Amino acid sequence: MTEARGSRWLLLIHQIPPRPAYLRVKIGRRLQALGAVAVKNSVYVLPLGAQALEDFHWVRSEIVAGGGDASVCHAGFQEGLTDQAVESLFDAARDADYAGLARELRLLQQTLGRGKRPPLARERAVAAASRLRKRFEDVAAVDFFRAARRDEVEGLLAAVELALRPAPDATPERVRALPRKGRTWVTRGGVYVDRMASAWLIRRFIDAKARFRFVRGEPGKPKPGEVRFDMFEAEFTHRGDLCTFEVLVHDFRLDDPALRHISEIVHDIDLKDAKFARAEAPGLERLLAGIALRRREDLARIDDGALVFDALYESFRRKK
Repeated sequence: MTEARGSRWLLLIHQIPPRPAYLRVKIGRRLQALGAVAVKNSVYVLPLGAQALEDFHWVRSEIVAGGGDASVCHAGFQEGLTDQAVESLFDAARDADYAGLARELRLLQQTLGRGKRPPLARERAVAAASRLRKRFEDVAAVDFFRAARRDEVEGLLAAVELALRPAPDATPERVRALPRKGRTWVTRGGVYVDRMASAWLIRRFIDAKARFRFVRGEPGKPKPGEVRFDMFEAEFTHRGDLCTFEVLVHDFRLDDPALRHISEIVHDIDLKDAKFARAEAPGLERLLAGIALRRREDLARIDDGALVFDALYESFRRKK
């Protein structure tokens, strides 16, 4: 599609048949997720850009596959609607999203202000804050003109996350007692999702000179200087509803938003409870399953998995 001179917008103009009824709902949700707004009935707009063009093409293909019709075109408003008015439509839509987030964050703040929280209550609050952070990032990704209420929600999120952050002196004794570098980390053989991810985390953020030993059958007692993870009676393993990766991130105070994203994905794959409902989980699970099928040796699985987790970490670290 050739860009029209002076155009700032992309339009999707569609006709959706009355049946199947779910198609209209499906397309409406897709457009909402893209951040598109309606300027007229069945006419949706996005700011001009390569990603927006690709997104509208995918929506159009879904409409056509469902028996409807749709066109995508460049547009510049000359009379009637102005560019400023269209921008206001986007801002109003995002402010409505931010208002809902602000209400939920204030309710969460109220629960945090009720004195000392037992561990289970804190874990639930952390999970709730994480879900709200994910929703905020989804909204911010389609907040094309930085709506007015965005700063308010960012402030509320920061306050909630600060309130949930463990005290600096709360480092567990098992962490303080460990040698600093070059430890031997012991885990069960046949490593898969949680152990592959945890081994990457250990080498990348905890112990760059880490060595790994894999055991099968009865693990026996650890040798002097060894640290066990993701196995029975390990120093670092599942705790409550946290997988081993989450426990390591928590205990070593790895306060990194990119690691929080990866923690949630690994949790969803490993515990299969859809706690965070991360869309990336099925794809990552498929990749790690492929590595496990290709590599019988545990260390080879960890090395191949590290390439995947390095790339995943960079994608979250660089995401604005």
